[in-house]
Amino acid sequence: MLIGDVARRSGVSARMLRHYDSLGLVRPTDRSGAGYREYSDEDIRRIFHIESLRSLGLSLRDVGRALDDPGFTPSELVDGLIRRTRERIAAETELLTRLRRIDAAEPAGWEDVLQVVALLRALGSKSAGSRQRAALSSVDEGPAPVEALVEAVLSETDPNVAGALRWALVQSGGEGLALLAEGLGSPAAEVRERAVRSIAEIPGGEATALLRDSLANPDVVVRRHAALALGARGVADAIPALIDVVVEGTNDVDAADALSALAGRPALADRIAAGLVGRLSPGGAGSPARLRLAQALADIPGDTASRALADLSRDEDRAVALTAAYILRIRDAR
Repeated sequence: MLIGDVARRSGVSARMLRHYDSLGLVRPTDRSGAGYREYSDEDIRRIFHIESLRSLGLSLRDVGRALDDPGFTPSELVDGLIRRTRERIAAETELLTRLRRIDAAEPAGWEDVLQVVALLRALGSKSAGSRQRAALSSVDEGPAPVEALVEAVLSETDPNVAGALRWALVQSGGEGLALLAEGLGSPAAEVRERAVRSIAEIPGGEATALLRDSLANPDVVVRRHAALALGARGVADAIPALIDVVVEGTNDVDAADALSALAGRPALADRIAAGLVGRLSPGGAGSPARLRLAQALADIPGDTASRALADLSRDEDRAVALTAAYILRIRDAR
């Protein structure tokens, strides 16, 4: 079969077939009387083998070794191909992500594109100072890619940089809430915490709704941050979770302050007092928890809180009893 026929049937160009010939990969078995290359069936099978191996990413040099070297084993070469393919996919994915972020920023011209690229590079800097400056400047330097800010805040370990990123997201008008909501479902606890803390700083009904949903989150840290944020917003739904925070002892002072503010609404004062007292049932709370509950009752108005404090002033734990008695004296003085 002449070279033109082989090219048509195999899909390999005549030029490439001549290149294979020059490299010694496929040498036509015969020549016609006029000197034209003639390929045998075996030659054509070898061409298809070459194309199959090339489709895996092998170089022509490695293709030749694979076909002609009996001692050549594929395992090491295939492992290398897998590694290089993964690296290439990672690089292409990174490029695609960057392009999507640039597109999301809706640049008006190439100056805007360059500005977004500079911001993305700065947000990925190894320097915490550079990342913080990038977050703070993102608001003033044109449309910031919100997706990039969300990804940055969900991965940021430096508290100062994280604070700057949360501020930048607030300035974006809450556009990143949907992405932050996805972070609440992350398998990584630290990502979930960063997500809820970011949502907590964004005002508006949509953020409040997400925080309400977070009260049922299986992660206690997410529930805690959601409750504190909702308490600061005056949302009564947070009362049970805030009482849990008091009993648990982490951020209990903030939780007690939030309960005190909510108790300023007469309709909620008795509900809060009853909830706190309910956690004082025998065997329900150890001495440290009873002490925190007594302190939380200090600013809750009403007879329910006063009676509970009177009972606590006779507590078997001296620190609890003294604290409750002191609080009662202050309440009486008022």
